[in-house]
Amino acid sequence: MLVLPDRDAADEAAEELGATQPDLGEVEIVRDALAGEDDAEDAQWLVVVEAPERGWTPDLLRVLDALAADHEGWREEA
Repeated sequence: MLVLPDRDAADEAAEELGATQPDLGEVEIVRDALAGEDDAEDAQWLVVVEAPERGWTPDLLRVLDALAADHEGWREEA
């Protein structure tokens, strides 16, 4: 799962993943409001990615880390 600062970053990351890593299948974009926050500005966006059949390889995890960093986010394991 990639944690990104806004919807635009999440959309761009999901599009790039679809183009460069088609074996990951469809990704899901989810808004994750911070606990106790009502303001829409205080939300992170998640790009949820399922593991491919071969599992998570070190190379694939590096790709996800780099993609998240390019969009001012990070990768977390769900």
